[in-house]
Amino acid sequence: MNTSPITPGDPPTKEPSGRRRAWLVIVCLTLLNSIGMTVVFPVLPFVTLEYVDAGSLALWVGVLESVNALCAFLVAPLLGGLSDRVGRRPVLIISAFGAAAGYAMFGVGGALWVLVAARAVQGLTAGDMPAIFAYVADITPAKNRTKRYGLLGALTGVGMMVGPAIGGLLAKVSLDAPVYATAVTAVLVGGVSIFALPDSLAPQHRTARLKLEDLHPFKVLKDAFARTELRVLLTGFTLVSIPFYFYANNLSVLGRDTVGWGPTEVGLLLSVAGILDIAIQGGLLALLLPRIGERGVVVSGIVAQAVGCGGMALVALSLDAPQLLAVAALLFASGQGAMTAALDGLMSNAVGADEQGWLAGGISSIGSAIQMTAPLLAGWLYASTGHATPYTLGFVMIVAAAVLLVRAVAAPARESTAPTP
Repeated sequence: MNTSPITPGDPPTKEPSGRRRAWLVIVCLTLLNSIGMTVVFPVLPFVTLEYVDAGSLALWVGVLESVNALCAFLVAPLLGGLSDRVGRRPVLIISAFGAAAGYAMFGVGGALWVLVAARAVQGLTAGDMPAIFAYVADITPAKNRTKRYGLLGALTGVGMMVGPAIGGLLAKVSLDAPVYATAVTAVLVGGVSIFALPDSLAPQHRTARLKLEDLHPFKVLKDAFARTELRVLLTGFTLVSIPFYFYANNLSVLGRDTVGWGPTEVGLLLSVAGILDIAIQGGLLALLLPRIGERGVVVSGIVAQAVGCGGMALVALSLDAPQLLAVAALLFASGQGAMTAALDGLMSNAVGADEQGWLAGGISSIGSAIQMTAPLLAGWLYASTGHATPYTLGFVMIVAAAVLLVRAVAAPARESTAPTP
């Protein structure tokens, strides 16, 4: 097997076939990861229901996801920094087999605390996507990174369409079958990483030492926001991510309460959103970038999100308009996918080759922190202050992000020569 590192920053004439092979392996790993993670979606509540009563099911499902997100938040900077120190490949391998162990524990079950421990194990080893983010930055010229991040986003959309369908079919065999299938998929990802994936980070580009005190999640976030080349981009990323989690966790409730939708209607809408995401990030983004650039993609994505969020707020104000809800939700999801890919590319280009893992860990920590808090905030606002409040607040956040990001991305992205944090 070939495990020699691929030197980032080489001219295209050096080892082009090696980079192509590495990119194809990353594509396969991303697809396997997204399918594996979503296979369990249809059955997780039903597995949990074996250990709790129906009245507390929603609470415990929330607890399990919060534990997972909390552990991922705490460990993401460590795994990101570790990938800068020892390479991306070891982190991918650790993450894959950690996920396999966590899902196997969840399948075995036996008690509620085992389920909680299983989600904690999976969260503590959730370094796969940050490592993939950094790997792509290592092997891809700066001008092509947004396009590749968009393609990976499209592959994630494919996985999110295929995975739940596979999980639903496997659930006919048993509730535990999808969980074990996810564990097997994670083992497959680990095996591919061991035998088919060379490391992308050459020794000369690795950080000299790893200080644990510098990998505290709050310190990493503080250091990231202190960087002038990242501060506005990360602030905009945070502002648009919060409304996305409002949307992701509250859409089915909004559809049921306002236009009488059931699981079938919500599922169909999410499938169409997945198809649009694939089309935009997998194809349209590559056409738009040469014509309007990353700035144009970010601006158009923000506009689509703002219009979509505003439409959902109108529906929440007791406007019985299922067509408006469908169009607004699809606009919101489409804008989010394209804009996030462009922001990923801009942030990656703003730091050096030896900081890609650190940056990916910081972004992952932000996402995990939002995932812990945004669903609870959306539910509380929706129930206590009115159905439109989460979407009105989301609209305000998106407009604020637009004001920040339009200026931030006006200048061409450049490679940063700042020292390693």
